[in-house]
Amino acid sequence: MSRIGRKPITIPSGVEVKITDKHVSVKGPKGTLERDIHKEMNVTMTDNEITVERPSDNKTHRSLHGTTRSIIANMIIGVSEGYTKTLELVGVGYRVNKTGQKIVLNVGYSHPVEVEPEANIEFDVPTQTQIIVKGIDKERVGAVAANIRSVRLPEPYKGKGIKYAGERIIRKEGKSGK
Repeated sequence: MSRIGRKPITIPSGVEVKITDKHVSVKGPKGTLERDIHKEMNVTMTDNEITVERPSDNKTHRSLHGTTRSIIANMIIGVSEGYTKTLELVGVGYRVNKTGQKIVLNVGYSHPVEVEPEANIEFDVPTQTQIIVKGIDKERVGAVAANIRSVRLPEPYKGKGIKYAGERIIRKEGKSGK
């Protein structure tokens, strides 16, 4: 049995969950998220708890059990608390500016790179070398942060580039002179 899949999800106060025919809708103080779940997974709601059950022990049902439970739990956390990813710019002259809703990255190219936020995603720039990506959908926050990071991936020799906060870049030794 899946250890994650069999844990019940408690619904915090202020969050409304509707489960209809393989569709989950979660509404909370930060917004609303909707998602279709796999047709064979059984999702039931009693009082303030949601449980996910699988119909059999075959491989696909086992793999979907924990995943379905995690997706619903992430939706509930997203609409009640939200998600954030922090990115850091490392390098001489590397900086970021926020103009309106979009951010402008100066990361060593001959031109500045502009990044527009998606729906329900917002950018915060506390310093010139830090970007905070905020949103209610964990998957979208991670994808937008990965897209920003891909503008200038951290390189292994000097460590310059855009990296996640707390990310450890494995460094390589430079050329050895003889």
